[in-house]
Amino acid sequence: MKNVMGIINLMEDEEFLKEISHHRPAAAVPFGGRYRMIDFVLSNMVNSGIRNVGIIVQHKYRALMDHLGNGKEWDLDRKRDGLFYLPPGQGCQQGSYRWDLRHFHTHLDYLQYSRQKYILISGSNMICNIDYRDAFQFHQAMNADITILYKDMENTGEDLSRCHMVETAEDGRIIDLEINPNKMRGSKMSMEMCIMEKSLLVELIHRCYSRGECDLVRDGFIRNLNRLRIYGFPYQGYLAHIDSIQSYYNHSMELLRPEIWQQLFFDKGLIITKVKDGAPTKYSKGSRVHNALIANGCIIEGTVENSIIFRGVKIGQGAHIKDSIIMQKCKIEEGALVENVIADKEVTITKGKHLKGEKNYPMVIMKKTVI
Repeated sequence: MKNVMGIINLMEDEEFLKEISHHRPAAAVPFGGRYRMIDFVLSNMVNSGIRNVGIIVQHKYRALMDHLGNGKEWDLDRKRDGLFYLPPGQGCQQGSYRWDLRHFHTHLDYLQYSRQKYILISGSNMICNIDYRDAFQFHQAMNADITILYKDMENTGEDLSRCHMVETAEDGRIIDLEINPNKMRGSKMSMEMCIMEKSLLVELIHRCYSRGECDLVRDGFIRNLNRLRIYGFPYQGYLAHIDSIQSYYNHSMELLRPEIWQQLFFDKGLIITKVKDGAPTKYSKGSRVHNALIANGCIIEGTVENSIIFRGVKIGQGAHIKDSIIMQKCKIEEGALVENVIADKEVTITKGKHLKGEKNYPMVIMKKTVI
């Protein structure tokens, strides 16, 4: 895997997370108590042996750089290879395409000067714990030009209308690839992760850019299905596809199930995040906690039930948090009731307030709001 470089492509339509991605990229959205969404794909790459990772960013990336820094926690603060930020170049416009070839073209020098022969490209909204070595071995064994990782979503009940769907032949070769299909003809969802030789990616970038084309999947993959050997690698583990506030809420609540929590954070390797040295959480006399994930640095004086509490949250006496996600440094004052709520960082719920959303439509409170 030292011969594979990683690209985390954040050219995403961030409107799908609305209020909680208003001031940050979707990759920097908090998830699971003390992590960010990008931690999962970055940790997967590092755990798989990749030591050269570039992150294509588009805008609002200060929060992302503050979280990742120089990549020290992921052992990417290196003299050779390491972690690289690839900002949009002059003339690059913010687009709705996730894999925007115009931004790839801007950073061709980074791709060409890198020592690795192969490249692994991924977005940030597919949260899983995966060993990419299995997919890379499959790629080499099949002598594939491109390998796209996919997950069979049959019987999951998820909305797949905003996904890339693939259809494979018996030998695993992809014979059809659709973007945001209106009518589902199968259940194999692309994880928007692919492996190929770097030279092939550079060739596709040049060919597409010269024709004014801009999307890697649509213009680089779909139009070359018959010319290139494009295979699908089936992923069997747990996958959280975050493409809406509802899916963010649902998959966050799934972490309260021990088998899901174990598989996501420990199965193939540890998920790494930014280290913050803080005191343990303090539970006052009379506090009550049932089925919750609670990070360090909190003060719990009330009741927490079926909820995820991030670092530094203060919950006052008589307050009741139920089926909710409370992000870092929020303050829930005495007697407040919070149910089916997503509270962004530094939100204050004052004394006696009752806030209640619905499980299929959680209430979202924007950062630093005082209610």
